[in-house]
Order: sequence, then structure tokens, then C-alpha cells
Amino acid sequence: MIKSAALAVFALLSAAAAQAEPYVLYKDAILIDGTGAPPKGPATILVKGERIERVWFGNELAFKLPPDSKVVDAAGLYVLPGLINSHEHLATPPNRPFAEAQLKRDLYGGVTGQRDMADDLRQVADLARASRVGEIPAPDIHYAALMAGPDFFKDPRTHAVSAGATPGRTPWMQAIDARTDLRTAVTLARGTSASAIKVYADLPGARVKAIVAEAHRQGILVWAHAAVFPAKPSEVIASGADALSHVCMLAYEVSDPVPGAYHDRAPVDEARLGQGDNPVIGKLLGQMKAKGTVLDATLFVYEGLDRRAAANPKAKPYCTLAVAARLTDQARRAGVTISAGTDGFSPPEDPYPGLYQELELLVKTAGFTPLQAIQAATEGGAKSITRDPDFGTIAPGKLANLMFTAKDPSADIGALRTVVLTVKRGVAYPRSDYDPKADLAARKED
Repeated sequence: MIKSAALAVFALLSAAAAQAEPYVLYKDAILIDGTGAPPKGPATILVKGERIERVWFGNELAFKLPPDSKVVDAAGLYVLPGLINSHEHLATPPNRPFAEAQLKRDLYGGVTGQRDMADDLRQVADLARASRVGEIPAPDIHYAALMAGPDFFKDPRTHAVSAGATPGRTPWMQAIDARTDLRTAVTLARGTSASAIKVYADLPGARVKAIVAEAHRQGILVWAHAAVFPAKPSEVIASGADALSHVCMLAYEVSDPVPGAYHDRAPVDEARLGQGDNPVIGKLLGQMKAKGTVLDATLFVYEGLDRRAAANPKAKPYCTLAVAARLTDQARRAGVTISAGTDGFSPPEDPYPGLYQELELLVKTAGFTPLQAIQAATEGGAKSITRDPDFGTIAPGKLANLMFTAKDPSADIGALRTVVLTVKRGVAYPRSDYDPKADLAARKED
């Protein structure tokens, strides 16, 4: 009797909460929906709570609003899905003020989601929780637990993210060898609430395949480097990994020999790669398209390597932006789903996210149209995170993750810098509320 009464009260409270969810109408913006379709409008987007309820165009009468609804006049603005950075590291090493400052800059720059590609998950998990419940202004965070061969855990970064524990023997950073019980290892990784397992380095192809098979059996995705050394790109693709990072690593398929370990990798052999479309790479890309494997290109990384090489001519980068852009262009034309990730941050003084630079590089160097670049940072980013995303495009039922700009980013990708409003899960974050100087000191890494 008591239990039934409690359930009845809970049901009434839940119904009241649902009825209390406010309606917000964003009226008469030009819609860029994230699918690659051309802009259309004026469009009106009805948001209830954290989700999009309806989308309609022109003066079409679609819904009679309750009297307490809020109407936002978006005439003259452009609306696109909240952006997604598919490659960031927020806690290597953990630095909470730094991470929160980066996340705040991202959110007020229109970024509503991101993949954290393996860090100290003790901190990242709490950042994800704090973002989700609104304690801090931040994108939604989807993160990975890392697996690699035992030799990789000599890397000092693994010590920084495992402080207080043994590197390679934590649920978020596991050393995998022939003796590892993969069922237990994957279960431990899932226990961190990770969205995926990241397969990083120093694993043979057969072991990568076994990790992917067990992860998929337990219902968790696998995000991997495009080459895992000694596992070749072809072996990583064949394993069924859901998303691959760092486009230049595909070029190791034509290396002779393929590097045997992550820290022993030589620069990409541009002579063997040749000019124009490489047929071996083309075969890999065809397999990726057939499997639905997402490519997280990270041109931002290769531009950074070029800058460091220019400052120190004796240091030869393992790949150049020119090669990375050529491979990304080939992947785009092959129909591979590409996501936009940075694997780094814009300079502390820059008031906008580094993701803008990644999108500009896709347009300037890899043959993308602005619409294709936007799609990489919206629909493509969502597909890098989950197989069936409820975010990344603007449509009824999707999360109300929106970015409004004063100028048309489908005509000029630089127009993202005219962002005036971000909406994440229905909550509005006006750009005018953001002071980029306030957290400048925190954005400077130690």
C-alpha cells in the first residue's frame, strides 16, 4: 500500500514536471540542419525542455503555443546544430581550472559536444557530470578508456593520468597483452562510464580485433588510432573499430616496413605515398565507407607540427599538413564520414575554440565546402560518438543543441566567429555573457 502510494505521488510529480517544461520558440532564422543540405528558411524551431519539438518554415501554422511560452526573434540570424569537437584531451595531466576554462570557451563558441580521447577519467568523469547537471558551462563530454600494449606505459603521459595508481593497471588506462582476460578488461573500462574504448598503440592486429569483438559484445564502441603499431591501418579497419583518428596514420599502410611501436615510428614516407590519390589508401577508404567507420582527421595537429618544424628545421615532423590535407580530401571524395577534431586548443588569447581552425583548414586545404565542414562538426561528430545519435542535426526529437550566428557560415566558414547565442539541451548561453579575458590565466597550461 505504502509503495503504491509512493509510486502514485512520484507519477504525479513527474507529470507535473513534464507539464512545467517551458516552450521556447526560435523564430525566423535561416536553417543549416547539419546534414549537408543547403540553407533553408526562414525557419522556426520549437523547443520543449531539452529537445526540439517541431521545426517549420515560413508562416506555416504548426502549433498553438501555451501562453507562458517564450518567443525569441531570430530573424536575420543563421541557426545550425551545436558544434562537436571529436578530439580533445581535458586532463593530461589533470588541471581542473584549465579544463573548465577551455570548456567554457568552447560552449560560448557554439560547441555543445565533444569526445575526450582518454585522460585521467577520475577528473573527466566529474567534468562530464558537472556539465550534464549544469554546475559548469560546458559541452556534453563523451569520453574513452584507453587500452594499449604494455610498452606504451613507459610514456610519461600515462604516469600523469594515473597518479596514485600503477600506469596500465587502472580501469581507465589498461595494459593489454596475450594473458589479459579481455572480458574483465572491457568490463572494467565500461565501469568508468566511458562511451568507448580507445585503442592506442603497441598492439598487433589480432589483439586489436579481439578487443573490438569483446567491446562490441558488451555494447561499447571502439575509437582507435588509424595505425596502432605494429597493427597496420588495414588491420585496424578490418577489426571493426568504429572511428579512427589522425588521417596521416593511414599513410603507414604503404610504409616498408610498418613501424613496430608507437614511439619508434618514422616520418611518413611521402615518396612511397606518391602524388595524387594513392590506390592503396583508396582501398582502405572504400573499406571504411562500407563499414561506416568515421575518420577523425585532426588537420589542426598537422598544422601545429608544421609550425614547430618551421621554428626548428632540424626536427622533421612525422607528417605535414599538405599530406594530411591531401589524404582528407581523398577520404571526402571517397564518401567516408569525416568528423572534426583538434587534439589541441587554440591559443589562450584566442576568444574562440580551436575547432573553428580545424573547420577552416578543412575548407582551405582539403577541398571541403563550408557546408561540408559544418557537417563534419555536427552530423559527422555525432556519428564519431555513437551509432544512433540524438544530437548533431536539427530535427524533431533531437537535443536542442543550437548555434546562432549573425553571418552565413555556409558561405564563409569564418562567419562562425559571429556567434551570438549557443543553446545546449534547451539552455541559452548568449555570447554577450562571455568575457574571454576573465579565464585567460586558467587557459594557459602550466
